[in-house]
Amino acid sequence: MAIQAARIRALTAAEEGAGRYVLYLMQQSMRSRDNPALEVAIEEANRRGLPVVAGFGLLDGGRHFPEANARHYAFLLQGLAEAKAGLERRGIAFVLRRSTPAQAALALGTEAAVVVLDRGYLAIQKSWYAEIAAGLDRPVLQVEGDVVVPVETASPKHEFAARTLRPKLHRLWEEYLAPLRPRRVARPAEGLGLPSDLDVSDPEAALAALTLDRSVKPVRRFRGGEEEAMARLDDYLAGPFARYGTERGRPEAGAASHMSPYLHFGQISPVAIALRVRAARAGTAEDKAAYLEELIVRRELAMNHVHYQPDYATYAAVPDWARKALAEHAGDRRDPVYDEAALAEGHTHDRHWNAAMREMRETGFMHNHLRMYWGKKILEWSPSPEEGFARTLRLNNRYFLDGRDANSFTNVAWLYGLHDRPWGRRPIFGTVRYLGPNTLRKFDAAAYLRSVEALCAAEA
Repeated sequence: MAIQAARIRALTAAEEGAGRYVLYLMQQSMRSRDNPALEVAIEEANRRGLPVVAGFGLLDGGRHFPEANARHYAFLLQGLAEAKAGLERRGIAFVLRRSTPAQAALALGTEAAVVVLDRGYLAIQKSWYAEIAAGLDRPVLQVEGDVVVPVETASPKHEFAARTLRPKLHRLWEEYLAPLRPRRVARPAEGLGLPSDLDVSDPEAALAALTLDRSVKPVRRFRGGEEEAMARLDDYLAGPFARYGTERGRPEAGAASHMSPYLHFGQISPVAIALRVRAARAGTAEDKAAYLEELIVRRELAMNHVHYQPDYATYAAVPDWARKALAEHAGDRRDPVYDEAALAEGHTHDRHWNAAMREMRETGFMHNHLRMYWGKKILEWSPSPEEGFARTLRLNNRYFLDGRDANSFTNVAWLYGLHDRPWGRRPIFGTVRYLGPNTLRKFDAAAYLRSVEALCAAEA
């Protein structure tokens, strides 16, 4: 089946010239299969009788990603090791440069007949793609492989809430929920003489060679890679998925799929997940509909937000009504107030909050039901809503494996009123939604505490 035309767009009007290969800059979709951009690169190469080179730009932790640390890089490198192996099995060269993705593409692109890019919606990704398009005098194509329905195709504007985006996606998604046939590579990449700056075949050795924050350690709970992602998904669909519709809101129930880290690093395709969910033998129609709501509607609402809201990473992303409501109560008494260090260590009076923070700090994950409670309490315990927003985002990006994701920025802003409506007025929150002790009564909180103990013991 042909790749949907709406997934592909030309970033330059340059005429085709000579080149030794077709370059695919693998930046958002870090996988060797179910990858539309890679398949477009193979088509372009086969048409010209050229090999394909997959380039990757890897930055040490620092200026571009200030909260990134050994936890994130370990998972990323595990994924790159599997992607490299998968690409080479298909006859595609993998070349890693220790640079920004834009610098890698500009360096490798000088000998490319065509350059193919992924699509990403964060500001830093957009800046890299713009730099590449401005710096190359050859055709540059960009291919969407990170969402089911391309964001501009789904909606030309910033959506108010899930209820406004949902019908638009439902009208369109059948066209895009189609399996992606792997193309045969006509000319394997051999003898190109393109060395890598770092060998990712041994992820642990590669991690040791990087300069980065090692105070947040890699986790045992999750291992990166496309093979790992698919194996986890298949195990999940054969078992816990059958309880998703009824138990997805219960952190202790084990009904979550844990696909978010793999989606964040592009190690699995959302289309591939959706197709497997639809074909699953376990699970009811309710389970499948509920899962697709989260995977497509909620996730792509987040993509819509970061694409159309340039201030998505700041308090300015909070709707006017919510900022006004919070400002009206900025002088309300806050008791207790914790500093950020106490929050990070889980030193509060709320043992359930502390357990959620511990799960996040030690294992890189927290159930979404508790993420909402966790974030609302940070607002309540911070000296101002602006500081609460900044703290929540810093902690989110530092400890979660899927930090710095479109979902992360959107979920933090949701805590302050994004994609929500005014509720009954109360201290500190004004008319912004409050979550209190009743949240903990919706699941077996004692069982959750026991599960966190077991998870953290496994990490130790």
